[in-house]
Amino acid sequence: MTNARLRLSEIHKAFGATLALRGVSLEVSAGEVHAVVGENGAGKSTLMNILSGALAPDRGTLELDGRPFAPADTLEARRHGVVMIHQELSLAPHLSVWENIMLGAEPHTAGWLHRREAKARARAALAQLGHGHLDLDAPAGSFSIATRQVIEIARALRAEPRVLIMDEPTSSLTQADAEKLFGVIRQLRDRGVGIIYISHFLEEVKRVADRFTVIKDGQSVGTGAIAEVTQANLVRLMVGREVTDLYPRSGATRGKVVLEVKNLHAGQRLSQASLTVAEGQIIGIAGLIGAGRTELVRALFGLDRCEGGVVTLESRTLTNPNPRVAWASGLGFLSENRKEEGLMLPLSIAENAILPKLGKFSRWGWIDRGKARDATRDWIAHLGIKAREPGQRVGELSGGNQQKVALARLLAYPARIFLLDEPTRGIDVGSKAQIYGLIAGLAREGRSVVLVSSYLPELFGMCDRIAVMRRGELVESRDTAAWTEASLMSAAIGTAA
Repeated sequence: MTNARLRLSEIHKAFGATLALRGVSLEVSAGEVHAVVGENGAGKSTLMNILSGALAPDRGTLELDGRPFAPADTLEARRHGVVMIHQELSLAPHLSVWENIMLGAEPHTAGWLHRREAKARARAALAQLGHGHLDLDAPAGSFSIATRQVIEIARALRAEPRVLIMDEPTSSLTQADAEKLFGVIRQLRDRGVGIIYISHFLEEVKRVADRFTVIKDGQSVGTGAIAEVTQANLVRLMVGREVTDLYPRSGATRGKVVLEVKNLHAGQRLSQASLTVAEGQIIGIAGLIGAGRTELVRALFGLDRCEGGVVTLESRTLTNPNPRVAWASGLGFLSENRKEEGLMLPLSIAENAILPKLGKFSRWGWIDRGKARDATRDWIAHLGIKAREPGQRVGELSGGNQQKVALARLLAYPARIFLLDEPTRGIDVGSKAQIYGLIAGLAREGRSVVLVSSYLPELFGMCDRIAVMRRGELVESRDTAAWTEASLMSAAIGTAA
């Protein structure tokens, strides 16, 4: 490519004895959407951190518009027009929407901030995403994860980038917001912006990208035009094998009802929900973001206070359950927000994995760390967690491997009823296949799963029955075979199928 906006050649990066990158080459032209795909832990995040100035390579060269590019930090990279939108949100929750969007680029004269101009620029950036109506003065932390993702993207657009790196930009967006984002991507491409697009949704990659590069084990192993590669070939390059049965049917025999919920009400976003869950059953919870799906499973686990209704667990009525009671009753919960709720990032993999069962690994108040590490090694191998050792900090792992650690904690407990909120968000296709197999295995063992997901193929592929939430109400529940994608979305938005 002679018109490469950005060129990387033989990039290497090591962290101690761990080789994160060992020869990655990549070229992105002006006006091109270039997809970078690979498994969790393949080296994508390390590569993008080098591009955005957060890390320096050990070896290799970077060029921007034909000139050497070696940013000292992310601020210098931004000044050169290389901007990254991170998968894990990096907003300051206590600051307002406009302050987050303009952070580091506030218009000022002699130390005086031009608030009106700053707000106008922030409003213009949000308007590109169809969210010009947002309250600019509200704290960013007061919005849903989906809206915060929009604010994060608006901050990147405000910088008028020459190269925009998008790491899983739709992972927290509604379908409508994702469509708006795709429109913005097309506009940026037409304006000559080079876009690096990272996503585990391969059908999304096929839709938005012009070219692709696959990274595996720290190396670039394939590149080409996206129109000339099949999704199956992309998967094979990513995982090094065929993944023929992504959604294994559990083959479980439905047993007795173990969880019954009647007219559950909790807060403003969950006004009414009734459902039953049987042994060996996988129940999907569908609906738009903000419809009350997360609030339902949080209320069942006792994280949100129940204000009405009845929850019966194996003939035992739970009155205002709390997480301690839920754990003791056999309920396990996986939060959609692993960064803030699901894990303790400064602690090790082993420490996170044994948290619910400290008694098993301690005596007289002292934790047997050797025993905890031995048990954790088994889970690392079982789930394919890419880590140096059980003592490695969870915060050092890729997002997908962090998600596996959170899931390992539930499996190690072990719970009898699993409440899983977006369990495969940010996870590569190979790891998804592993987790789907684990979920199907739980059902075959007679355990029950309530699966909240925004990804319809996941719900249709894994669930025995799907219930739909709309505006805080569980409005309809059917066997999966009785739904179509059209009828499910009609139920979610309240229109006739």
